[in-house]
Amino acid sequence: MTQTRRLTVAQATIAFLGAQYSERDGVEHKLFAGAFGIFGHGNVAGLGQALLQAELEDPDLLPYVLGRNEQAMVHSAVAYARQKDRLQTWAVTTSVGPGATNMVTGAALATINRLPVLLLPADTFADRSASPLLQELELPQSGDVTVNDTFRAVSRYFDRVWRPEQLPSALLAAMRVLTDPAETGAVTICFPQDVQAQAHDWPVELFEKRVWHVARPVPERPLVDVAAEAIRSARRPVLVAGGGVHYSQATEALAAFSEATGIPVGQSQAGKGTLVYDHPQCLGAIGSTGTTAANAIARDADLVIGVGTRYSDFTTASRTAFQAEGVRFVNVNVAAIDSVKQSGLAITADARETLDALRVALDGHRVDDAYVEEYQRLAADWDATVEATYVPETPDRGAGGLPTQGEVLGLVNELSDPRDVVLCAAGSMPGDLHKLWRTRDSKGYHVEYGYSCMGYEVAGGIGAAMAERGDRDVFVMVGDGSYLMMATELVTAVQEGVKIIVVLVQNHGYASIGSLSESLGSQRFGTRYRYRAEGSGRLDGEKLPVDLAANAESLGVEVVRVGSAEAFGKAVTAAKESPTSTVIHVETDPLVPAPSSESWWDVPVSETSTLESTQQAYETYRSAKADQHLHLTPPPTPGA
Repeated sequence: MTQTRRLTVAQATIAFLGAQYSERDGVEHKLFAGAFGIFGHGNVAGLGQALLQAELEDPDLLPYVLGRNEQAMVHSAVAYARQKDRLQTWAVTTSVGPGATNMVTGAALATINRLPVLLLPADTFADRSASPLLQELELPQSGDVTVNDTFRAVSRYFDRVWRPEQLPSALLAAMRVLTDPAETGAVTICFPQDVQAQAHDWPVELFEKRVWHVARPVPERPLVDVAAEAIRSARRPVLVAGGGVHYSQATEALAAFSEATGIPVGQSQAGKGTLVYDHPQCLGAIGSTGTTAANAIARDADLVIGVGTRYSDFTTASRTAFQAEGVRFVNVNVAAIDSVKQSGLAITADARETLDALRVALDGHRVDDAYVEEYQRLAADWDATVEATYVPETPDRGAGGLPTQGEVLGLVNELSDPRDVVLCAAGSMPGDLHKLWRTRDSKGYHVEYGYSCMGYEVAGGIGAAMAERGDRDVFVMVGDGSYLMMATELVTAVQEGVKIIVVLVQNHGYASIGSLSESLGSQRFGTRYRYRAEGSGRLDGEKLPVDLAANAESLGVEVVRVGSAEAFGKAVTAAKESPTSTVIHVETDPLVPAPSSESWWDVPVSETSTLESTQQAYETYRSAKADQHLHLTPPPTPGA
């Protein structure tokens, strides 16, 4: 006779999650580090009760952390998963209605970035005994649609547990997707309020330790041979390293491949750090926010080897980065949706396994010395540009003696430890970090640029710091615009004793969009924080007296206000020494830009306008657009 345990659906869910493990290369990890949650009437008596019971009976099963914003909890979980190379993540539970839909943005971010997170939103009653409920959506044309159906579009797997008997299949399907490197992303299982509390007799096997193998698909030998031949015949090959190199833990394989072949490496936002900045083959960032070295080499490349990259518009400079006639592509990616892009030779396989196989197949092959000398000279020229930005001849060269954003980044780069993490997501800083930051450790750069979500920074910093367990400091770089979106998780950092160092750059508006607006002929409209002036009726009055430092201080963290580069440097050093979180508030000049990448990003400009600024911007746009083209040359095939 089958042994059973009588538990509620919610209790069974928590017991199951606590017994799940991932394994790769023979190393096991607890799949779920814990559960973030905010309780409301939709989950307090179900999943909330189950987490309480687990905390009292088995505190290590699935530790609970109280968050302040539902979207932010997802960001923390996703940042944790990224730092853990997708081998561990968190579950996130919310109430019904707005608490649930607040997670939709976080779900989109996770899925776009191919990062695992398990979302457990509450849902309306399955038995409909009390409908219509508080916060229930009523549609005249359908009785089985709830607001949680919005998760379908942004989840890699979506399910709703209408009956207890459905739970095992839903949970097993969710684990399959979370641990599949080609399919992973946000997974959503909705729990009707009444079903959460229903008891059921569960087979005890459901709660036994279960280990999910994270596969390393090996490349097909004929495809490796074709790729190797393409590389041998190329005169100016370049490799584009994406986030998949990190998640495959293939940084050593990439270094060995590039050193053996001499092929230079450009890095996407997610791929930055796959080689340290001063590696002989490292060109740094590539694309719209890339280095001039990487972009110059990309422009004339006759073969592009994409490894673990999605080829986003920032990486390809909106399909203008690779200009050589007849340029070919070899794409290595565990996900078929990415390996077929740019009409490249698709090697749908693990990055580490493929790089090792290619290195063996190319034994004895190396690019010409003249090519090596050329790209290393370009890289050295860019490094000199970075140094001039970090340490200008006249410090605090911005308006009114304010430091520039480049100076601020430079001081953090210099004063942080090589293994420390810099984290950012939105505004002008991700682009500046991409091209300027001297990454000295493979895990030292964490910029969320798949969704580039304002508000990710503080919450993501907490998740990254939790993953690192105090082994390295996490520097959260955030502008005033993004800080105002979601600063409340500073309270969670205080609550959990998680140390982050927040560099809060105050420039009184949306600096990134302001600069873009100006370049597109829109005159920085709607991007400055100003009073509405009585005379003009427009937002062109004095600066708003918003005190973000006082706001941060009210949330329980230590705050330091600085107004010069010298004072900022001292504040960074003090924050490093402090055992608790610090917010460093620094005002910068938003009108001093980072050095140009000599690249482009496609943002359409109005074709007709009465504004001269817009008319001029459109002519510039038309000129740049002419360099944009699809790469449609069929790839070589085995046996051809």
